[in-house]
Parts: sequence; C-alpha cells; structure tokens
Amino acid sequence: MNTLSSLWTESADGQLGIWMSALSGIAAALAVALALTVYFRLGYRTSRDVFRHGLAVLAAVALLAFAGYDMRHAALAYLGLNPSRPAVEFEIRMPRETLNAVSADTQIELHTDRNQTLALVDGVTDLADGRALLRGAVALNHRTADRVLVLSLPGKGTFEFRLRLPAEPHRTEQFGPWHLADRIASPIASGVAQQDAYTIRYRVL
Repeated sequence: MNTLSSLWTESADGQLGIWMSALSGIAAALAVALALTVYFRLGYRTSRDVFRHGLAVLAAVALLAFAGYDMRHAALAYLGLNPSRPAVEFEIRMPRETLNAVSADTQIELHTDRNQTLALVDGVTDLADGRALLRGAVALNHRTADRVLVLSLPGKGTFEFRLRLPAEPHRTEQFGPWHLADRIASPIASGVAQQDAYTIRYRVL
C-alpha cells in the first residue's frame, strides 16, 4: 500500500533538476566574481568602461538571481512542495467493517474533466465510535473545479466524493467540514450502505 510520504520520495528527474540548477548557480557565481575582478583590476576607467563593466556586472547579478530562483524551484518540486502543483490531503470516515476491505487492490482516484490521478493511501485508523478513518493525498495537476474523488473497495463498492474546491484553490492549514458521499455504487443489493455513513473532509497542501 502506498503511503502519504511517497508523495515526497526521491526521483531521478528531481535529482537531475537540482544538480542542473546547482551547476547554473555555480556558473553564475563565477561570472559575477570574474566581472568584479576584471572591473577592480583596471587601473584607469573611462566613462565608457564604467558603463560597460556596470552592464556586465548587472547581467551577472541577474544571472545569479535567476539561477538561485531556478534552484529553489527545483528543490521545492523535488520535495513535492512546488506551489504550482498543490495537493489535497483527505480523510474518509466510514463503517469499520467496510474499511476492513482495504487492501493492496484498493484504489482511490481523482477524476476530473481533464484527467484521472491515482491517490496515495497514508493509512487507516479505528475511531472510538465504531467507525474507521482512511487517510490519503492526491496531487491537483490541472486547473478545474470538476473534481471527484473515487474510492473503489473490491467486493464492497465504489464511493464518490465531490471536492468542493475552486479551479485554483488556496492552501489551507485546517481540514474543512465533513461532507457526505455524493454517490455510492454497491456490487450487491444487500450491501447497499447508508450514504450518511460515509463522509470526507480535506485540505489543500
């Protein structure tokens, strides 16, 4: 079973991006140092020299700033904290006997009008009231307000939860209110569950 920490696992692409950004930063730093060294070693400087060397220093500083920004962006993406790619952390509350069906075959997907994304399961917790809690997270890769989280439990059914988020949601530190399941499809008539027994809450990371 995947865990929430898998969102932030190392990848070859992420390492390559950080190394490339680091090399760019080093090259920019060397360019700045070279420009300053040349400038201060000149004994006599005309107005044209000052202007020309000033432009060179500004260009080098701009390159250094860009390299720093690029390296920060690559590092955040590598850690899964890229602000351009938010994620939703969710908790689904349901009867304990239903959650006992969670296994390696359990799938949680985010369906939108543009794509489908597989969510990562962080774990399950038993609650004191006889219910259980399923935790997980999923990346928001596209700008759209049409988002439905679909939980598929083999032999138990399919549970759909509409995420009430704008196309460009803001990050939230606290979980929102609990919402009922919008749709439950059970494979057998006797297994049809009460819709108000399945609730979800979430926050944007």
